[in-house]
Amino acid sequence: MRHWVPAATATSAPTHAAAGRDLIQMSISGRTRIVGIIGDPVAHSLSPAMHNAAFDALHLDFAYVPFHVRRDALRAAIAGIRALGVAGVNVTVPHKEPIIPLLDSVSDTARRVGAVNTIINRDGRLHGENTDVIGILTALREARVRLRGTQVVVVGAGGVARAAVVALQDGGAAVVTVVNRTPRRARLLAKAFDIPTARVNRAGLSALQDEARLKTVDLVINATSLGLHDEPFLPLRFAASPPHCLFFDLIYGRRTHFLISAAQARRRTLDGSSMLVGQGAAAFTLWTGRRAPLAVMRAALHSK
Repeated sequence: MRHWVPAATATSAPTHAAAGRDLIQMSISGRTRIVGIIGDPVAHSLSPAMHNAAFDALHLDFAYVPFHVRRDALRAAIAGIRALGVAGVNVTVPHKEPIIPLLDSVSDTARRVGAVNTIINRDGRLHGENTDVIGILTALREARVRLRGTQVVVVGAGGVARAAVVALQDGGAAVVTVVNRTPRRARLLAKAFDIPTARVNRAGLSALQDEARLKTVDLVINATSLGLHDEPFLPLRFAASPPHCLFFDLIYGRRTHFLISAAQARRRTLDGSSMLVGQGAAAFTLWTGRRAPLAVMRAALHSK
């Protein structure tokens, strides 16, 4: 397993910024298994802290690291995972959809979503899963949201939006409206999920200003990257929604303008932290075969 030693025993002296704190230094052994996350950008990710805390808690000889992979380097990165024997990776934007044809196999859930967010290396064969569905359902369950019979608006039409639609269908939502800047992408997503379990509609950005449409909505999900860099959200009449409406931002680790505006309208809000823990716990189990220490993962996430 990994060994931790006090920083004071290291050859270099602690820096001024580190003074007064209990520092630790990780030792990687020849048996350490590497997992991580690929994406662009990836420096903001809190997954390394969350997963490494979980590995430490269970004394597992794993280490989780971020890999910045540009779009044009995705194929090379996949070859690198095979060549280096990386045990698995999480996949974030913009790679969740284009990565599928590069893998050896994909789960039914990932195929249904049309996006992969977790890869497991099985002796050189790369298998793709989608744990975002589990993460979204976990977050909504913890927020005590009953999806059956609800009307939901999903803003965005990318990989995580597709996972949200699958989760909403599995949870029993009655009507899901996909809103996107590009009508064609919203139309294609709605068409892909046009099955009896939930009616999936599509709409342009004007729907976010449509008071008649918003007055019956129970849940609004931001499945775009708007807010990741502190940019303003799209024009949306938050106050036109019913008082019980929940505004759920899949972005985590920051108070986005989407959440701030919803709170100013006195509507309930939820950020993506609980989703991150839920999907991360599922990935942890796929890589290690062990039940994830949820309390440890939450604590690590909230300490950042």
